[in-house]
Amino acid sequence: MILSIISAIGKNNEIGKGNALLWDLPLDMKHFRETTSGHPIIMGQKTYESIGRPLPNRRNIVLTKDENFKREGIEIVYSVNELIDLLKKTEKEDSECFVIGGGQIYKLFIDIANKLYITHVDVEFPDADTFFPPIDQDKWGKISEDKHEPDEKNKFGINFVEYKKK
Repeated sequence: MILSIISAIGKNNEIGKGNALLWDLPLDMKHFRETTSGHPIIMGQKTYESIGRPLPNRRNIVLTKDENFKREGIEIVYSVNELIDLLKKTEKEDSECFVIGGGQIYKLFIDIANKLYITHVDVEFPDADTFFPPIDQDKWGKISEDKHEPDEKNKFGINFVEYKKK
């Protein structure tokens, strides 16, 4: 099983504020949909609650400490080990699973992930309260990138970068 992380991050690794995204970038949303469609997605409870529903055409798995948290259309796990055991039992060896957030969840998985799909957003948000962990260039190698300038629908420049663990 390939464990990947997908996130959009600002210049200072910022990803959110008040349990919401910092930007509205249709191109990034399209990239997220196309990349994760048909694959399991893993998120924390706060991320699930900010989305408000299971994402279609994906196996939705929520990692939480709250044993009273229940929602229809999702699977719930209570630890990283429980999640890994579940995926090993239910996913093929070559299947790709995506960690989609939030900040605490990214910190739990950054050291065990195989691949990163990072949308670098060309902007700073000084009042952000949620951040992506630093990407250690000694551990991660860039394997592809695709830059896009701002346009009428996407206010900020973005660069889709894929990293693979060295």
